[in-house]
Amino acid sequence: MLSLDEARAAAAAVLDPELPVLSIADLGILRDVAMADDGRVVVSITPTYSGCPAMDVIRRDVEDAVHAAGFDRVEVRTVLSPAWTTDWLTESGRQALQDYGIAPPSRRTTSTGPVALSLSVRCPQCGSPDTRESSRFGSTACKSLWVCNACREPFDHMKAI
Repeated sequence: MLSLDEARAAAAAVLDPELPVLSIADLGILRDVAMADDGRVVVSITPTYSGCPAMDVIRRDVEDAVHAAGFDRVEVRTVLSPAWTTDWLTESGRQALQDYGIAPPSRRTTSTGPVALSLSVRCPQCGSPDTRESSRFGSTACKSLWVCNACREPFDHMKAI
């Protein structure tokens, strides 16, 4: 008999099609994996933003992965509330972005008081904070394009949401 842990592991291993160094678990969009009374595996995912074009691919990839793990009936649900935040990225996900050449987003604060202000983004290539935003829009809607003034390399920065 297959376990819920096996279904969860299969779903968690699915890679994001736009950021293939991140699993959907590391990205924080995998919200829940449960077993319904009728035996269906129900996987809940949250898009990074409401118009994310990758969600159809992710849904299909999750279904395929859970089916491949031996589960016959799989339902993937989209959960919009609470809205996804970059704070849901795991530490290993942040490191994977950095290693891939994408500057990870800074953590947002949920406490009251002063709002943390970031004046620069560290270059994922050389580590220099001497960078500038080249375009608010990068290779995907969740990223902006930056240039390092030290090493002159362009890089994406995942926007904090």
